[in-house]
Amino acid sequence: MGQNKNVGILAFEDGTIFRGVAFGATRTSVGECCFNTSLTGYQEIITDPSYFSQIVTMTAVQIGNYGINLEDVESDGPKIKGLVVRELSPNFSNWRASMSLDAYLKEANIPGVEGVDTRAIAKKLRVSGAMNVCISTQGISDEEAIAFAKGFGGLIGIDFVKDVTASSIYDWDPERTQATPFTVTGTDLLMHESSSEKRYQIAALDFGAKYSIYRKLQRHGFDVRVFPADSSAEMIQEFNPDGVFLSNGPGDPAAVHYAHKTVSQLIEEYPTFGICLGHQIITHALGAETFKLKFGHRGGNHPVKNIETGKVAITSQNHGFASTQEQLENKGAIVTEINLNDQTVEGLRLKDRPTFSVQYHPEAAPGPNDADHLFKAFYQLVSENS
Repeated sequence: MGQNKNVGILAFEDGTIFRGVAFGATRTSVGECCFNTSLTGYQEIITDPSYFSQIVTMTAVQIGNYGINLEDVESDGPKIKGLVVRELSPNFSNWRASMSLDAYLKEANIPGVEGVDTRAIAKKLRVSGAMNVCISTQGISDEEAIAFAKGFGGLIGIDFVKDVTASSIYDWDPERTQATPFTVTGTDLLMHESSSEKRYQIAALDFGAKYSIYRKLQRHGFDVRVFPADSSAEMIQEFNPDGVFLSNGPGDPAAVHYAHKTVSQLIEEYPTFGICLGHQIITHALGAETFKLKFGHRGGNHPVKNIETGKVAITSQNHGFASTQEQLENKGAIVTEINLNDQTVEGLRLKDRPTFSVQYHPEAAPGPNDADHLFKAFYQLVSENS
C-alpha cells in the first residue's frame, strides 16, 4: 500500500512542535489534544461522537493493522478532528476489512500524522493538562500552526452536542437485525439476553450516542426510540416510555442547559439510566456541578470500585469532565462508584427515585465487558417500576 511521505505537523498552543509523516486527508484542523490508551478499537474511537472537536493520540505502538470495516462504526462517520499515531501499519489484514485506515481518513477529510513520539505527547498532557493543538498535513509553517492552536476556543462552555445529536426522532433497528451478537461461528455466546420474557419501550436522549449502546440495550430486552438532545420532556411523555436512557456525548455538560431542564423533569417520572455525558447531565439536573479534568479519562483499562459491593471493574472511558461528589450528596444522590486512579465520581443513584448512572461506557466498544451487568440492572429497575 502506498504511503504519503509528506511532512505532518502537530503544534501545541505552548509552542511545542512534533513532526512526522502525513497520512489521511491533506488538511489543517484544530482541537483539544487527548490520548487514548486502548490497544485495539481505533475504528470505534474514530467514529465515537464523544470525540467531536478533539485530536486523538493513540498510545498503542501500531495502529491500522486490521483495517476498516463498515459494520463496526459507532456513528454515521468519523467524528475526530485528527489522528496521531506512532506507526501506521503499511498493510492491513482482516477478512472483514474493506479499506485501510489511511483511505478511510482521506475519504472523511481528516488529517493524520504518524512517526511521532506518542509517549512524549501522553506524558506532556499528563503533566501540563489538556491543551489545544493544530494538526496539519498541508505544509504550513510552525508559526502558522501555533497561531491556529492558540486560536481554538477550547471545550469549556461550548455545546458540541447539537453537532452530533440525531436530527429527528427514530426507532433504532425496529427489525432487530443487530440484536444477535456477532461471532465467527454464528453461535450466540451471550446467551440471548434479547430473549427476556417482556420487552420494554425506552426513550433514549441522544447526546452523541454510540451505536453499540443501542445494540446492547436491544439485546437486553429494550426497544429503543431515539430522541434528539433538545427534545422536551413533553415530547417524551407523549411517547409514554417504560424508561429513559441518557447517552454519552462530547463537550462541556454545563453548556447543555436545555437537557438539564428536560432530565430534571424526566427523572421525577421514569426509571432512568445515564452513561458518560448522560451521567453528567443528571448531575446538573440535580443542581450539582461538573468540573474539567486535568487530562481526562480515555481508554479501555480504567479501574472503578463499587463502594456498595466492594467489587472492582475495569472499564472503557472517554470523558474530560467529572461530577462533584460533595454537591451530589447534598442534592440527594448516593455516590456508588469511584475511579481508583484519581478518586473521582464514576457512578451514582438517587435515594428516592429509580435513577442511576455511570461515568464510563458500559457497552465496551472497545473495552472489557465488566460493566455488562448494568444493562440487566436497568431492565430490573424498569420492570419493577412499570
